[in-house]
Amino acid sequence: MTDSQLIEAAIAGDERAFAELMQPHRRLLHAHCYRMLGSLQDAEDAVQETLLRSWRSLSSFQRRSSLRTWLYTIATNVCLRVIERRPSRVLPIDYGPAADPHQPIREPLLESVWIEPYPDEELGLDDDLAGPEARYEQRESIELAFIAALQLLPPRQRSVLILRDVLGFTGAEVADALETTPTSVYSALQRAHATLEERRPDRSQQATLSSLGDEQLQAIVARYVDAWAASDVDALVGMLTDTATLAMPPIPGWYHGREAIERVLRLAVFDGARSWRMVPTAANGQLAVGAYELDSSGVYAPHGVTVLTLEGVLIAEISHFRTPSLVERFGLPPQA
Repeated sequence: MTDSQLIEAAIAGDERAFAELMQPHRRLLHAHCYRMLGSLQDAEDAVQETLLRSWRSLSSFQRRSSLRTWLYTIATNVCLRVIERRPSRVLPIDYGPAADPHQPIREPLLESVWIEPYPDEELGLDDDLAGPEARYEQRESIELAFIAALQLLPPRQRSVLILRDVLGFTGAEVADALETTPTSVYSALQRAHATLEERRPDRSQQATLSSLGDEQLQAIVARYVDAWAASDVDALVGMLTDTATLAMPPIPGWYHGREAIERVLRLAVFDGARSWRMVPTAANGQLAVGAYELDSSGVYAPHGVTVLTLEGVLIAEISHFRTPSLVERFGLPPQA
């Protein structure tokens, strides 16, 4: 059936036709909602709400725009309503100043204020439906630094930038989606660009990863995994830039500089009573590992997911998301 036939069948109440109509859009809608909200769970809820609203209002779809444009309009406005009800998601580096490594590590903050990592598999970039350039751009628009910067934008600016720059909507389409004028759209886009320019790294992770090549990237991951398995702090510290950062949300503190990170690793992470294993994965278009800690039963149990940001062959940022359930969400084994 064509999209037009599926639409007619869905309007007539055929749920299977509606599911088939939505299937090609679900993954991309999920990525869009994640860019808007910075949270996997919030993105899932927003997609479900988008599909529900689409089902209920499909008969009002005038076909003056594409189905894709109509769906993203609904999803964007669903996300804007979510943002009204809860604080923006951030990384610890945007939550407060760097922590003193000589002080005890702070207790986790239980509020839902933290950005979450995004499994590369959710993007569906390995199904050959998109060309290499499109896959590169999709990964770049999901990088952790970009997602963190987006969350600092006012909601309308965030929406405009994503719709215009990431999804390629025209100014008129963005204006229609947000019920505003093209002039307002371009004004918001200009302000959003100015904010992002202040935070944008000199080089995207996609550019860095591409320049290194698969063999060198595999070697970096292998060194990182082996160092954790061997509790080799010297090896880990040797992989860091001088200005590297370590963040461990939901712990609100973060650490800046090789010396500070080394102290935290020696005193808290490798304190003689803890043992670790890492399993390679991919998150936010970046290198990542699933982290497992040896528990009292002798099993290496899930601890969280770590996203690595590279600067050349060295690690500039370690973002360890201490949420054990993420390991399963990334399709990693329940034990290591």
